[in-house]
Amino acid sequence: MSAPTQPPWTPSDAVGAALHVLRMSGTFYCSSELRAPWGLRLPETPGCLWFHVVTSGTATIVVGDEVVTLSPSDVVLLPRGMGHVMRSGEPGTHVPNVLTLPHTWYGDRYATISYGGDGATTTMICGAVRLEHPMAERLVELMPDIVHVPVSPLTARLHDTLRLIALEVEETRPGGEAVITRLADVLVVQMLRGWLSHDPAARSGWLGALTDPDIGRALALVHADPAHEWTVAGLARELALSRSTFAARFTALVGEPVMAYVTRWRMLVAHDRLRAGDTTVAAVAAAMGYRSEAAFSRAFRRVVGTPPGSVRARPPAEEVLLGA
Repeated sequence: MSAPTQPPWTPSDAVGAALHVLRMSGTFYCSSELRAPWGLRLPETPGCLWFHVVTSGTATIVVGDEVVTLSPSDVVLLPRGMGHVMRSGEPGTHVPNVLTLPHTWYGDRYATISYGGDGATTTMICGAVRLEHPMAERLVELMPDIVHVPVSPLTARLHDTLRLIALEVEETRPGGEAVITRLADVLVVQMLRGWLSHDPAARSGWLGALTDPDIGRALALVHADPAHEWTVAGLARELALSRSTFAARFTALVGEPVMAYVTRWRMLVAHDRLRAGDTTVAAVAAAMGYRSEAAFSRAFRRVVGTPPGSVRARPPAEEVLLGA
């Protein structure tokens, strides 16, 4: 009997691994039927990613000085949860806070809205999700304030997911909220894939390094097992490259030396675990491969800028995450 074929999303696929480990907790999902003239103001939501998918009609989104017009199947992401305005196109339209409008709620996190005048209808799926993994935080750091993914074969597939959401809303069966919110999480991953595949900015720096056959594999290895005693020579052997060639390519693509990245990634993971508040500094130090809590604390303070014991006591909105 032949050995099973290796699936294409193994750890050597660093981009796939990055999307696979995204931990999302839904904050707000909404299906909207909006009739022109209409306008909505969506508040700033720190730590969350806003998304909007136009399923029929058109919409205009205004983020600061940037104005984007959306057509059916277009996707917009606001990775840092910036406040913004959406409207049917008329600049003078009243834009009330979306949270003040009447909602029909299906559970705690999913709602529908019907709002506006007597003109053309636009339907949308919108939501805010919190991304809760160090890799997600690193990904968000590198994204622009607003990401517009125009219609493409990949974004068109969103409609299969949207149809499943619509069926759950229409039938309101037991467990519908759980299904809807998980499908909305799938939507977000599909949107991120769309951006990664179409935007040249997503193919440079750390994101570009994820797609490199050799450096991407090295990153996937470090991400999968940060506590391992990685060395430049050891990672080079994994890739069948010389130590010097690997070190030079890694620094050129990622923007920092191999071991600096390894340490920084360990501290990202440690920060995430400490922030969860269900472990101790000593336990995290051991989990990250450190033989002493003091050595771990020194490394953590050097990379993050604060002692590890202070992370758990800080409110989430005030947490300082690592820079890009």
